[in-house]
Amino acid sequence: MGGVGKTSIMKLINNQLLQERERFDIVIWITASKEMSIAKLQKAIASQIKEAVSLEKVGIPEPSTGIKLVLTTRSIDVCQKMGCRAIKVKPLVEEEAWNLFSEKVGRDILNVTGVEPIAKKIAKRCGGLPLGVITVASSMKGIANLFEWRNALKELTEHKQSINGLEDEVFQQLQCSYDRLNDLKLQHCFLSCALYPGDRSIGERELVQLWIAEGLVEEMDSRQAEFDNGHAIMNKLLRNCLLEVFQGSGNKRLIKMHDLVRDTALHITSAKPRFLVKAGMGLREPPNVQEWSEDWKKVSLMRNWKLKVLYPLEMSPPKCPMLTTLLLPCCGIKSIPEGFFNHMDELKILDLSRNPIKCVPNSISNLKNLTTLLLAYCDHLEYVPSLSKLGVLKKLDLEGTEIKEVPHGMQNLSSLKYLNLENLYKNVNEIPSGLLSRLSCLQDLNVGRTLISGKEVSELKKLETFKGSFYDFDNLNMYLQAFHGREDLSQFIILVGKRKWETEIYTSKRIELWDCDIYPNQIMLPRHIEELHVTNCAYYGREEYPIFSRFVLSSLGTFSSLQYLVIWQINNMKKLFSPNSMPLNLKELKVSECRELEEIIASEKIGWEERGRVTMEFCLPELKRVDLEVLPKLKSICSVDAVVVCESLEWFAVKLCLKLKRMPLKLPQVLPSSPPKLCIYVDRKKWWESVTWDDPDTKSLLRPFLSFAVKRRLNQSKFQFGLLKSEPCEWIELDDLIELAESILELDNEH
Repeated sequence: MGGVGKTSIMKLINNQLLQERERFDIVIWITASKEMSIAKLQKAIASQIKEAVSLEKVGIPEPSTGIKLVLTTRSIDVCQKMGCRAIKVKPLVEEEAWNLFSEKVGRDILNVTGVEPIAKKIAKRCGGLPLGVITVASSMKGIANLFEWRNALKELTEHKQSINGLEDEVFQQLQCSYDRLNDLKLQHCFLSCALYPGDRSIGERELVQLWIAEGLVEEMDSRQAEFDNGHAIMNKLLRNCLLEVFQGSGNKRLIKMHDLVRDTALHITSAKPRFLVKAGMGLREPPNVQEWSEDWKKVSLMRNWKLKVLYPLEMSPPKCPMLTTLLLPCCGIKSIPEGFFNHMDELKILDLSRNPIKCVPNSISNLKNLTTLLLAYCDHLEYVPSLSKLGVLKKLDLEGTEIKEVPHGMQNLSSLKYLNLENLYKNVNEIPSGLLSRLSCLQDLNVGRTLISGKEVSELKKLETFKGSFYDFDNLNMYLQAFHGREDLSQFIILVGKRKWETEIYTSKRIELWDCDIYPNQIMLPRHIEELHVTNCAYYGREEYPIFSRFVLSSLGTFSSLQYLVIWQINNMKKLFSPNSMPLNLKELKVSECRELEEIIASEKIGWEERGRVTMEFCLPELKRVDLEVLPKLKSICSVDAVVVCESLEWFAVKLCLKLKRMPLKLPQVLPSSPPKLCIYVDRKKWWESVTWDDPDTKSLLRPFLSFAVKRRLNQSKFQFGLLKSEPCEWIELDDLIELAESILELDNEH
């Protein structure tokens, strides 16, 4: 188990043991933080062993032949309680400490006249403790001023005069790094990180949002500018080794505090400003009355799933007149005493997200200093009291709740910057006319599937991100016209028409058209649109006119930003693109169940003599995926004298496109030895064999990348369906089912 202070030594031991496979079958590395529970520890060990056993059967066995348990700790008491043979790891010798210090602070700084002698004294003062060396050196990185170096040595010397014991030395060295941040807001940002559980990473954006809400990030006109400022603060803390960064899914950064660094932050907040932090500790009982001290500045009980009760009903409300931040998400709280907030006049941030509460007590109506109210995913919440007195409220999050009507008094929230009312299944019935336009400071608005007026949205001059629904194209146009000559929103996800289902969102700039009638007049779209879904619409343009030519951008230009295009169930459409309307940076194209579609790219009416008999190329260098499904009249992808160059293609699927006989695709170079980056997926072998390619060798080269959708096995006449490789084996084509499908399609087309 990796502990604090000796991590580098443990890594060395771990790596050496991994090399000795003949002696150790399994070597497990687990970190046990202060909030680590037995169940979490067992689960972590089980995941390393990779055995499918229940947690009850997972434990640490008694040491015996072939089994060794190694742990590190700052406390000798832990070793004694565990019955371990204690081996004291000595601090770094002076030379090792100096080498580590030099590496972290940088040779360029040490070359500044007069710095190196002082730096060596500072390194020596760190007592050979790696964590102390790293944090102090990192805090001095980039500082070339000799006065600051002398001052740092003085501070470190003064801190250590009254210190006894190894652990206290590390605390004081970390305290010194904290002091050297030399910026009160930066220090408070660091301390706020300790409000989160010690054994969990924190999303960087989540942390920055907390800093913004607490007023630790300078307020700016742009929400994006505030986030940029917050990320700059984050980088300063990372550079000083007070935080650690990890890569999460989707390249999102995750932040974590080292166990000892977090202990230092909590030690600081035991004095001033005072925090009460019991986050992620598995609490079953709430803090008692005495623990709700009058001088608490911030309280965090987050992620105590079994807490259920926030405060005893029979007790008088807690008196916390200095409390500014109260974080209670994920605590299983079912109810809150009616007068709980009566004596919290300075409260600015209240986070009750992901609790099964049905209502919020009326006492929140009097929190006149409240700037942030978070109730997201309280999926039983049906009632929020009047907000009319919360004139400084900037953020209101009701996503995923059962709220059906906007809370009373919302028209008075003139400072509101962020509003989220989205619910995938039960939306707010209606937003009263004129309400949104009164919220003139809104920068981030999400109303989900609740239909709103494009005119009202257009009046929100500070809006930066928007997710919502318009009834028709007229409302979309009103919204877009308001941004003429202005920058597009940094994020928009807009539905026009009635939504039938949720589909995966790939980008931050997306338009969906559902159940709309598309007439010959032009349809305006945002100029930087990245994703377009056109679903279950009827097209009333002339047959020879491609539907995509009906779409125009709100300013002059091509669809150079469009990456994802989905066309599904469009009636009367015969052509998709004209030769000059292709979105050249397209990454994915899906065309499905358009029963009249004949051409993907319409043929140009130009004679051979005019073109000079040169093959026309449509180059789509970013295209990675194409799906063509249930297009019974599709005859061509492009004209006979043209090809589509898609040399980045990774997936190409054709299903029930029975009249398509030519593949004019120029694909990535494929060789028998090529890695399987390309997948060709078709629904039947007979159709594949009938299709011609411009290059006669292409079909044979594609054989290793080919899969068929439907097959059967000669085993007791049982059918099996799935995506199966086409290598020679005992699978054969299910022609009778395919022919039946063809007959049904032909009959459907006739009627």
